[in-house]
Amino acid sequence: MTTTALMPAMPVPSAASLDSYISAVNRIPLLTQEEETRLARDWRDHENVESARALVLSHLRLVVAVARGYLGYGLPQADLIQEGNVGLMKAVKRFDPERGVRLVSFAVHWIRAEMHEYILKNWRMVKIATTKAQRKLFFNLRSMKSGLSTLSPAEIDAIATELRVKPEEVVEMETRLGGGDVSLEPAGDDDDEHSYAPIAYLTHADDEPGKALETRQIAERRSEGLAKALDNLDPRSRRIIETRWLRDTDTATLHELADEFGVSAERIRQIEAQAMKKMRVAMADAA
Repeated sequence: MTTTALMPAMPVPSAASLDSYISAVNRIPLLTQEEETRLARDWRDHENVESARALVLSHLRLVVAVARGYLGYGLPQADLIQEGNVGLMKAVKRFDPERGVRLVSFAVHWIRAEMHEYILKNWRMVKIATTKAQRKLFFNLRSMKSGLSTLSPAEIDAIATELRVKPEEVVEMETRLGGGDVSLEPAGDDDDEHSYAPIAYLTHADDEPGKALETRQIAERRSEGLAKALDNLDPRSRRIIETRWLRDTDTATLHELADEFGVSAERIRQIEAQAMKKMRVAMADAA
């Protein structure tokens, strides 16, 4: 089951209808813990899409609330909400109702992760955060500054120590956060203006050797990390992960794998959860 299959049957937020969308999601009733557990079990055990959609719908207001915290980056709120909704659907797909936590606590991490990824890709043309430490610096520097003035040397050292980065990285990030973007195209429709605009002198991004090399290296690292993580699994766990998550089509259900291995669907779910946890640790160490 793909994540997009869980998309609620309601309009996607857009700049024009954002207020209407927010009003609509705020009117959706919240679920009680008993209702949430029942729906989550129904989705987990029977892959009932309607139950998953009910879980998504009841938490759309959470995405709106989280998105408000990222409005300072100058990106459209509608886009932030849309990315957060993707994170919410991923959370619902992976939510385990037996862990004793509410979906809201589990989903907020997935929602923020999708928004962070979107912000890092779109906030500036030049990449500003390529490591975990730099991402942490990017998302914490604004709140750690005492005011709008430039950081003092003592403040720079304190922030660098707390976030475990170099002082010069703090200075560079502060400069980039405070810098403005240059418009590549003029606001008017005059053809002569476009002929002399900066964009006319830029080559296509796909033709840039550095960009092509960077894309290839990222893809290779991810592929190698996934391969190493899979190698750490026992044959049964690897089979479950590959058939459940690494196929574009014909993904296996819990019940199909239960029949294959002669165990219960619940046991397959437990093995899957343990394997995913082990893979996340392995891939994080390799990052």
